[in-house]
Amino acid sequence: MQTITTTDALAAYCEKAKSEPYVTIDTEFLRERTYWSKLCLVQMALPDRDGQEGEAVLVDPLSADLSLEPLYDLFRHKATVKVFHAARQDLEIFFIEGNVFPDPLFDTQIAAMVCGFGEQVGYETLVRKIAKESLDKSSRFTDWSRRPLTEAQKKYAIADVTHLRQIYEFLATQLKESGRDAWVEEEEAVLLNPETYINRPEEAWQRVKTRTSSARFLGIVRALAQFREGYAQNRNIPRSRIFKDDALLELASTKPVTLDDLSRSRLLLREARRGEIAEGIMTAVKEALEAPQDSLPRVSDQGQQLQVDTALADLLRVLLKAKSQETGVAAKLIANSADLDRIAAGKRDVAALQGWRAEVFGHDALRLAKGEVGLTARSGAVELVDL
Repeated sequence: MQTITTTDALAAYCEKAKSEPYVTIDTEFLRERTYWSKLCLVQMALPDRDGQEGEAVLVDPLSADLSLEPLYDLFRHKATVKVFHAARQDLEIFFIEGNVFPDPLFDTQIAAMVCGFGEQVGYETLVRKIAKESLDKSSRFTDWSRRPLTEAQKKYAIADVTHLRQIYEFLATQLKESGRDAWVEEEEAVLLNPETYINRPEEAWQRVKTRTSSARFLGIVRALAQFREGYAQNRNIPRSRIFKDDALLELASTKPVTLDDLSRSRLLLREARRGEIAEGIMTAVKEALEAPQDSLPRVSDQGQQLQVDTALADLLRVLLKAKSQETGVAAKLIANSADLDRIAAGKRDVAALQGWRAEVFGHDALRLAKGEVGLTARSGAVELVDL
C-alpha cells in the first residue's frame, strides 16, 4: 500500500487518474479542537482493469513536501468522475483549503437514497449489501493527525475507497436504467454550491433555536452569535469553546453589561467571564440594547407558528410514505416533516414542490391539498382517487 508524501508522486498518480472514467476519494480529518476541519489523510483508488485491482493510495497532506494542487487539478478535469460517499464534509475541506470542487461529482450516499437503500445509508451498509464484504471499523475514531499511521489505520482508510468502486459502478448502472441521473445531479448541485459552506457571522443567529419572538431579544441573540462566530473563525476554535447556545440564550435574557453581571451567569464557561470574550459579550449586548427598533431582526414565517391543517398534514404523510414505497426513494429525501406542515399550512415555497420532488410527490401533494384527489387503500397499497 503506497503512501504519497511528495507533490511529484501525487502529480504522477493524478495524471493516471485523468485517463480513467472515475476515481474514488475519501478523507480523514479532525475537527474536535478547531473551527475548520484539519485534513489529515486523502485516500484514492482507480478502477479495476482486466481482472487487476486498480491502484489505491494514501496521500499524506501533513507531509512538508506535498502540495495538494495536483489533486485540485484532477478535480477540475471533467473527463474523470470523482466518487465520494457522503461528500459534504470532504467538499467543505477542499473548498475552504483549495477553493475548488470536484467536477463532475458522484455521491454514493445520495445515489443510494434514490435507488432504494433507505435514508442516510452508511458506507458500511452499502459495502455489505453491494460488495458483499464487511468492514473493520475499529480505527474509525483514532487520531489521524499522529504519525506514523498504524497498519490498522491504513487498512481501514484504504477500504473506504476500494469497495467504493464496486458500489459506484452498481449505483451508476441503477440510475442509468431508471433514468434518475438528473435527480442525483440536482441534489449534488447543493453540495457544489459555495453558499453551502460559507458561515457568515451576521447570519449565525438564525441557527440558534429559540421560542421567543421579541425583536429586542432576537437582536441580542444576533449580536452574541455574530461575535461568537467571528471569534471562532478568526482563532480557528470550536464555537462551543467560547460559549454554547444555552449560555447564549441565558445572556440574551439577562443582558449583562458589566463583569459583575457576567459573574452571575450559571451557564457561561469560566474562561468567558474575563478577557476578550467577556469584552466581546458585553459590547455585543450593549450594541443590541442601543440598536434602533427598526434595525432589529424579525422571525421569518418559517419560525412562526404555522396554521397547519393537521388532517391534511396527516394525509400528506400517508401520501409521502406511499410515494416512497412506490419509487424506492427514501422518504426523508423527498420531504421532511417541516415541508409537509408548510404545505398543509398553505405555503408553496417548499423544496418538496420543486424539481424532481414535484414529479415524485409534489404535484400529487398539491392536488390532495386542493381536494382534487383523495387516498384509498387497495390490496395493501395506498392509491390516489379523483374526487
